Amino acid sequence: MKKHLLLILVLFVVACHKKTDEPNPEVYFVAPSHFPKPVYPIDSNVITAAGFDLGKNLFYDGILSRDSTIACGECHRQTYVFTHHMHDLSHGIDGRVGLRNAQSLQNLAWRERFQWDGKAATLNEQPILPIEHPDEMDDKIDNVVARLARHQGYRDKFKAAFGSEGVTKERMLKALTQFMLSLVSYQSRYDKYLLKDASASFTQDELDGMSLFSSKGCANCHKGVLFTDESFRSNGLSKFERTKIEYINEKPVLQIVVDEGRFRVTGNANDKFKFKVPSLRNVAASSPYMHDGRYTTLLEVLNFYDASVQDYGTLDPILRQSNGRLGIQMTSEEKRKIIAFLNTLTDDTFLKDKRFAEPDGFPVR
Repeated sequence: MKKHLLLILVLFVVACHKKTDEPNPEVYFVAPSHFPKPVYPIDSNVITAAGFDLGKNLFYDGILSRDSTIACGECHRQTYVFTHHMHDLSHGIDGRVGLRNAQSLQNLAWRERFQWDGKAATLNEQPILPIEHPDEMDDKIDNVVARLARHQGYRDKFKAAFGSEGVTKERMLKALTQFMLSLVSYQSRYDKYLLKDASASFTQDELDGMSLFSSKGCANCHKGVLFTDESFRSNGLSKFERTKIEYINEKPVLQIVVDEGRFRVTGNANDKFKFKVPSLRNVAASSPYMHDGRYTTLLEVLNFYDASVQDYGTLDPILRQSNGRLGIQMTSEEKRKIIAFLNTLTDDTFLKDKRFAEPDGFPVR
């Protein structure tokens, strides 16, 4: 009897000490205790197993594009924080090159607007933009819905997810959103250090880097546990003129384009060259950097802030020093330590979570 009780006790202790970084396959959304309250109204689109499964299939299926060759997962690859790794500008249908670098997909329930210029107000409407953009998937949302409805495999998955027959735009977007909401990164070494996990100590360089990250002003924009304040700011990047085809009234026109950021959405001159402040979570895995992917290493980014910031009239005041100097002055040693700290933000559990990988038996059609 005592032996049986001892065995039960041992099993209970083992269960209680199961590794916390092992994802639970039955849990599709996590709101970490040290995160703020999500912005997205989770109760309006509760993630179910069938909804998550449908959303994942849609995310990885090129059927969402005009010729069924470009999937969301083409430009958003899990290992690289769902970015288009080492593509400065994302490539879409027919080899067309876009204007910007693909943003990472993580912790989207806490985002307030989407795209580098904030064109999408909600996560539900975000997928419409790449589907209908001529440089990305180049189709109309109604065409995509009709194409999905022709496949029995998708009709079955829509029914499983929503309880009744019917492939609709609203259901498609809700399913994609359910998958994207599940992409929560919260188990980096930084998180464990913050939560006082004894297994996650920092080196002196990492501690110094964390202190410098704050004292140098990086944390003014890359704020809090999410490492972004969700604002739009001009960080003083030099202008790049690009010759590219722009589609005006659905007709291709060769133009010289300068990306003026949020201004392209609002038309407000005060928004020229302002872009969304990206989260720095998993930043070491998301190269290249900036809205146009012009830098391939974190050191290049810090060198820019140290010596290459320019003012085109809307530069963020944080980057104007009292002595008239622009940018953030840093020594080589300080940069090295800041990079050491940024490396603690990598969440390998998230980057390797098999739940988010391309599904088996794919595509369902």
